[in-house]
Amino acid sequence: MKQLLFIFCFFYFSVCIAQSYSGKGDVKFQVGAQFQEEGTGIGASLDFGFGENISLGVFSSYVLNVDEILGAEFQDRFELQGRFNAHLGNVLNIDPNFDVYPGLYVGLRNFGGHLGLRYFFTSGFGVFTELRAPFSKYNTEALTPAEQLNNQFTMSVGASFNL
Repeated sequence: MKQLLFIFCFFYFSVCIAQSYSGKGDVKFQVGAQFQEEGTGIGASLDFGFGENISLGVFSSYVLNVDEILGAEFQDRFELQGRFNAHLGNVLNIDPNFDVYPGLYVGLRNFGGHLGLRYFFTSGFGVFTELRAPFSKYNTEALTPAEQLNNQFTMSVGASFNL
């Protein structure tokens, strides 16, 4: 009975102190699968809290499983971006474990936006999904299929960690 009570208390307090975004000084790391046309990949982001509802960070991805016919080289598959997030979880007055964060990014190939959802089960671990779309491409000429890999709508799903 004591063990059952201990397990219940452990999970109860783990969930109670979980928080999706805590403001200035908050650091989040996310890693997940990225889905898009012509390939799937892996993406990772690191965000630093600079205010009550603002964070800045970096995002990087690498597209895997690309058809050989596209002729995609490393530079076509790799992407690096700086990002800005506006965390709306407490503004919308929703569960403190849940966060909605729209944002903007500037990358090696384009300027765009994203909409993310994050839920923390414990104070250190959660899940996320993120939708990303370019608004403006730096190359104004017609893009080759390989150049389109990091210039299109993507969706990411994965794990989020408090650091």
